[in-house]
Order: sequence, then C-alpha cells, then structure tokens
Amino acid sequence: MTAGSGPVAVPDVLVLPGVLDAEQAAATVGSILADQRADGGIPWFAGGHLDPWDHTEAAMALDVAGEHAAAEAAYRWLMKHQNPDGSWYSAYTDGAVTDRNRESNFCAYIAVGVWHHHLATGDDTFLEEVWPTVVRAVEFVLDLQRPDGTVAWRRDEDGSAPDEALLTGCSSVHHALRCALAIADCLEEPQPDWELAAGRLGHAVTGHPEAFLDKDRYSMDWYYPVLGTALRGAAAQERIERDWNRFVVPGLGVRCVSDRPWVTGGESAELALALWAIGESDRAVEILRSIQHLRHRDGGYWTGYVFEDDAVWPEERTTWTAGALLLAVAALGGDEATATVFGGARLPTGLADECCAPQDC
Repeated sequence: MTAGSGPVAVPDVLVLPGVLDAEQAAATVGSILADQRADGGIPWFAGGHLDPWDHTEAAMALDVAGEHAAAEAAYRWLMKHQNPDGSWYSAYTDGAVTDRNRESNFCAYIAVGVWHHHLATGDDTFLEEVWPTVVRAVEFVLDLQRPDGTVAWRRDEDGSAPDEALLTGCSSVHHALRCALAIADCLEEPQPDWELAAGRLGHAVTGHPEAFLDKDRYSMDWYYPVLGTALRGAAAQERIERDWNRFVVPGLGVRCVSDRPWVTGGESAELALALWAIGESDRAVEILRSIQHLRHRDGGYWTGYVFEDDAVWPEERTTWTAGALLLAVAALGGDEATATVFGGARLPTGLADECCAPQDC
C-alpha cells in the first residue's frame, strides 16, 4: 500500500467520525509506509533523519493498521542497529549516524513498541527473538538512573552523562519500564531490579517536580506524566485542568510551547491519547477533530501551524505525527493492544524501595 493508492481496507478501530473515515485512515497509514525505507527504518519524512523513539511510534501505528510485517521490519531495524552497550544513537540519516549522543527515553521506547507488537500479533517467536535487544536497552537506560530515581536524559559521545533529568523523558522511560516488565512476565524472565527502578522513577515523576529541569513552558511536560501512565485518577484530572487554557487553542490544537502561537499535531494527538486514558474521550475526540486543518491530501499531517501568521511550519509532514494520530484514534476505537499499553491498568507497576517512601523524601 502506498500513499494515494486509493481505498484500502483498514480496521474499524481507525475510523472515527469527524477525524478519519476508512479511505482517509488508509491514506494516513499509506503515508507512513511510503516513507519507510527498504531496510525497515522509518524516518521523520523521506530523506529526513530517523530517531529511535519516533521510529517506534510510527511502527506502532502500522501495527494498529494490521501492517504487521512492516512493523516487524521496523523492530528488526532496531535490532540490527543497536550499539554494543544497548543504546541507539539519537539520529540517523539514510542509514548513517548523524548525532552520536544517546538519549535514555529514545533507547527505552523499544519496550513499549515490542509489547504493543506482541499484543497486536500474538507472535511469541518474535518476542523471544527480540527479548535480548530489549534487555540490553533497559540495562543501558538504568545505568543512567540517578540516586533520586530519575534517569539522566542522555549519554554523550564521550561517555559522560549530564546530571540532569527531564520530566517528559522520564515519564516515557517509566512507561517503557512497565512494558519491559510485562514482556519479562510473559517470557517468565523475572527482573526484580527493573521493578525497583520503575517504582523509584514513578515516584519521582509523580511526587518530585524539583528533581527535573524546568521545562514548564512545554506542553509535553504538562501531559506526559499522564501519557506515561505514572499519573492517574484525581491527580491526573487536576493536572490536565490546571494548564488546559495555557496550552489548548480551541479549534486549532495544542501549543508545543505555552508562549508561542504554534500548535502541533504530535502534541495534540498525544494529549488526546492521554485524555482517553483518564476517561476524557469526548475531549480527546474534539482535540483530534481540531487538528484536521493539518491534514494533507496525501493522508499525511503537517508537523505544525503558526496561527498568528496563518502558516504551516515547518513545511514537513512527519511520520510520527501521523503515527500519534492513528494511535489516539485506535485507543478511542477500542484497539486492544493500544488500550493495554496506554491505559496502564494491566501493566506491572514496579516496586518502590524504602528510600522512596513519601515520609523519607
């Protein structure tokens, strides 16, 4: 299937009135497939760079569309390009490394994608084959865990790591650790150290905002503790309500940065997925409807829109924007794999040790 090839059968979970009909959903899936390289890699756009996190998000979208072979090819790309220390570099262009830093959340996210792929396919053989890759990735990430439970956001090319943690990145790592534990449980490969690490990290994400660099002006820091499954219930609702008016532009989508007139499709779709996860499906649908102005006739989505200038910017249609939208639609449509991975209720929670008890922190 390629972009513009006409109507193609897609699962009913990808049809959402006011957002995608069957033909539109097929075109959006096709826009990702059209940009996937022959080696399985999924760059931001044809000729653009690939990063491991967004590559994985796009692969997950292919799985919800039933394009399991293409998704598996994406995970095999990760298996082939993993560094001996378990990491991946931050950027690759046409197969060549273009950024040799290694970001912790980029490296952890394979666990989310692999668990989602297994839930979508039931392929035990592939899960067993990719398991050593997941183990190496998790061990690389946990080598960056700090005494306060947070995870340093990167390891530099020279091997050093800044003594800094990012709330968005750590929320994503927390989600990945929970998925890695689900894989471990499925394969009967207990990982008690991972459980402890996940518990400590989750505690930091939900209870210690001072442990992270101040990125409060970015919308991802607002909703990622919810999207990353760390925050649920009343606390999640309160967090979303607190900054709703600061980031949401009615009828246009979600600002990437609170003080800029720029809404972005990826952040909007991710917020919709977070809203679904806490039972706010109606608002999730409205957010997805609000970004249809970013849709291109080929089924792809522009990255963002500067509304003060009435201008698309940057002039690129990214696979991860399309992927995030498809995942949000799939969750709202009841896709089992997506609901399990992002709902969080059926993922292992991790264990906090005594040093992370609230009275001791």
